This record gives sequence, C-alpha cells and structure tokens, in this order.
Amino acid sequence: MSTPTPDGEGRGPGPGPVVLAVGTDALLIELGSGEETEAFHAEVLRRRAAGELPGVREVVPGARTVLLDGIARETAGLARELASWPAPPPLRATGPAVEIPVVYDGPDLDDVARAWGVAAAEVAALHSGTEFRVAFCGFAPGFGYLTGLPDHLHLPRRATPRTRVPAGAVALAGPYTGVYPRPSPGGWQLIGRTPDPAALWDPDREPPALLVPGARVRFVEAGTGTGTDKGAGSASASGAQA
Repeated sequence: MSTPTPDGEGRGPGPGPVVLAVGTDALLIELGSGEETEAFHAEVLRRRAAGELPGVREVVPGARTVLLDGIARETAGLARELASWPAPPPLRATGPAVEIPVVYDGPDLDDVARAWGVAAAEVAALHSGTEFRVAFCGFAPGFGYLTGLPDHLHLPRRATPRTRVPAGAVALAGPYTGVYPRPSPGGWQLIGRTPDPAALWDPDREPPALLVPGARVRFVEAGTGTGTDKGAGSASASGAQA
C-alpha cells in the first residue's frame, strides 16, 4: 500500500465513490472531495461499531480515499454496496482540543505574510486563532493533515522543496497544516516550530500518535525565537485526545 506524501494532494475520481480491490482482502474507496471522504469515513466507523463490517481490521482515511483492510471473502459483495451507502455529515469531536505550542519564526513566515496580505505577526494570530481538526494521518508516524484555515488562506507548496525539514516544523500546504514529527524532505511553507516534536509520536503511549483522525487541535503561540535555528526547539506539545 502506498503512503501519501505530506503534500496531501489527491485526485477527485468523479461523481460517486469508486471502489477498487487492493490485494486479496482490502478495498480502497475513492471519493470526490475531502468533505465526502470525511462523511464516508464516519459512516464506515458507525457501521463497524454496529457489527456490520465483520473482519475489517483497519480503516484508514486519506485525502480522497478510505481503505478497508481485512474484508472477509464472505463479505466480498460489500464492494457492490459501498457506492450506494448514505453518508451523513461526519461526527465532530467534542472533547478537549490537543494544544500544540508553536514559536512562529519559520523561514517562510514573511512569504506567507505577503501571500496573506498581513504583517508577519498577524500570521501567528490568524493561525493560532483557528481551531483545526485532523482530517487524516499519513506520510510519517505522527503526521496529521489538519484542516480549518479558510479558503483565502490556502497556499501552494514551495516551488523548490527542501531536502531536509527539521522535526517539529509547523507547515502549510493547500488546505492543510501539518507538524513534522521527524526530519524529512518537504515542500510545505514553514511558519514555525513546536519545541517538543517527540510528543507527536510516542510508541509507549496509547494511542502512540498525539494527532488522530477527528481530533480537535489548537496551536498556542509560545513566544518568539532567536532565529538561530528556525525549525527546532525545546518545550513540550500537550493536550488531551478528542
């Protein structure tokens, strides 16, 4: 199974879900938009909780897809039914939001400010004043694709990706905000850093990911940086799972 890059780019398969077989015991459902995907994912979770999806071991949402892993052979007819499932609005988490401290001193902060038509300090205010939600996870353990910024604040990726983005970097691309849990290449716009990226993924915690699909997330401004290493730091990300 392929893993999405942090770009979060996905193609719309056209009207109606498209159901594809993956290997011998999984189905991949392609949907036309992020909103449709969220609604379909919520419906899958409801039906699995009601015992209507025997054998399904894992449900993995993506930008435009939902993967059902562990489809028993005796339920193979499910593939013909999925396209006609009603998809009510997705359930919204109501518990406490995960809070992630951010020092807004990223190397792309000035570029983002120009694109948004505001001062650099206002980028921090707009970003930290938004409540986000984890749409899906992927790319690397602990990396969540967060939605919430209004359309007019969506930004393209950098024309030239970086060969190394530091762990903890807080970044924007398209409709998404993300926090890099470990160093990696990346083309997102870097606006800040969280001082404790290790909190994003802790294999000794249950669940190990701080950010799980559906969780509410808020970024909390944590002062200003020195500018000596834009993208790394040393405090802690904290919060309760939604």
